[in-house]
Amino acid sequence: MNTWSPSALKEVMTSADYGSLLPLSPLHQVTCAFTQETSKDGMTRVYKSLVTNVCKEMSCYSDFPFQEDYPNFMNQEKFWNYLKEFAEHFDLLKYIQFKTTVCSITKRPDFSETGQWDVVTETEGRRDRAVFDAVMVCTGHFLNPRLPLESFPGIHRFKGQILHSQEYKMPAGFQGKRVLVIGLGNTGGDVAVELSRTASQVFLSTRTGTWVINRSSDGGYPFNMMVTRRHHNFIAQVLPSCILKWIQERHLNKRFDHANYGLNIAKGKKPKKIVNDELPTCILCGTVTIKTSVKEFTETSAVFEDGTVEENIDVVIFTTGYTYSFPFFEEPLKTLCTKKIFLYKLVFPSNLEKTTLAMIGFISLTGSILAGTELQARWATRIFKGLCKIPPSQKLMAEAMKKEQLIERGLMKDPGVDKADYISYLDDLASFIGVKPNIPLLFITDPRLAWEVFFGPCTPYQYRLMGPGKWDGARNAILTQWDRTLKPLKTRTIPGSFKPASTSHYLKAWGAPILLASLLLIYKSSMFLKLVPEKLQDRLSP
Repeated sequence: MNTWSPSALKEVMTSADYGSLLPLSPLHQVTCAFTQETSKDGMTRVYKSLVTNVCKEMSCYSDFPFQEDYPNFMNQEKFWNYLKEFAEHFDLLKYIQFKTTVCSITKRPDFSETGQWDVVTETEGRRDRAVFDAVMVCTGHFLNPRLPLESFPGIHRFKGQILHSQEYKMPAGFQGKRVLVIGLGNTGGDVAVELSRTASQVFLSTRTGTWVINRSSDGGYPFNMMVTRRHHNFIAQVLPSCILKWIQERHLNKRFDHANYGLNIAKGKKPKKIVNDELPTCILCGTVTIKTSVKEFTETSAVFEDGTVEENIDVVIFTTGYTYSFPFFEEPLKTLCTKKIFLYKLVFPSNLEKTTLAMIGFISLTGSILAGTELQARWATRIFKGLCKIPPSQKLMAEAMKKEQLIERGLMKDPGVDKADYISYLDDLASFIGVKPNIPLLFITDPRLAWEVFFGPCTPYQYRLMGPGKWDGARNAILTQWDRTLKPLKTRTIPGSFKPASTSHYLKAWGAPILLASLLLIYKSSMFLKLVPEKLQDRLSP
């Protein structure tokens, strides 16, 4: 196992007969790499003001809810505390080898028979070699910054400061400067907003535009809990895409018209969303100015595609994302793993004759990554033990290569480019494991729970209700999820003011459909009542 993934480690430790996974290497040899304050070692850091953009009930591990007094969206320190609590609760720390770098992971000569790996690690200058029966790579995809300088003519003549968002930590040092932020993702929005409080002016350059959503939804409840629901997912699959798009755009423009703010999606560009509570206000106040893509740089200025020029730029910050890299692998595995199309269900490399390598966390979801990685880890451990199977490598490679050809010819869209639908992807993995909620059965056996599962937020607890790894506390966790959501907000309690969030939302969300259904029933009933006397009249008249 490479780098830190509490869920992956926990699944190995709690999997029945886990000793069979690593018979040639003691379990305390599980290796993890942690970050430090500085970025000299190339590890990814986060800026100090970072706040999670997925609420706690949607981003917790499925059998370990956040403490009820934790805020719904938290800073990095709070979230780090949660990870430590998780590791301590399941007694995982004793299995972790800290301050360890994985130097290489290579197949053993008899890999086709054993599926084993030679792993070379380095701890405080000392190198060790060990044999592992299975490897889970959990480095994620925020490791190698993508800095596309070649796409910006004149950038090498620019005399100001150039940095990637990986190097940005705090606004100190940017006072009174004119800053250009290139790239409008979640990080770009956050950095621009924070710098707008200290810099003299912030320019935010975007090629595509974006939809901006708040952390709070209608009524002040966490946005993720209101939209990530099974019945919404069902409706999205039934409605024509054009109608669904119209509904979504109308809703997103309800708070503010994105076109007026220069944020609307450019024609022909792929729509995307970011979470930012303050960006529209900063644009409204003029502290952040939205610009088109940069055409070129001069020594002190930036020329944009629309012909405008901004002079005296002091700093350029690229928030242009990251690239995948697996320096510890050998070819062709190193290159193949960077192509998501060659990862079966975004987890297992297609070219391995033995399924003993899992890539955990190389996913982009419309919901919580944490919930997705946990299910990936649960599935991977069962694959390693032989309790679940995947198609043979020959078949997987043939399918992947066929898709690659179709993509190159423009006949198929690359599935690895867009974010995967949260519920659909998790349900897909859950069905392989045998933990996907059986909603029709739940409506028969436990209607109250079924209602919350189908109409309420799709929280990770749903994947602990049944099957392998079932957690006895899952039902109660689902039924009390709104209590934990509202608890940190109730710091000033007024008698008689409590109103359950779920009930309020259901009335809003289902008021119109229920009213329509009622009108249809009334209409049909009136037709029936009208028809009965007529039939009786016909029969009685003779």
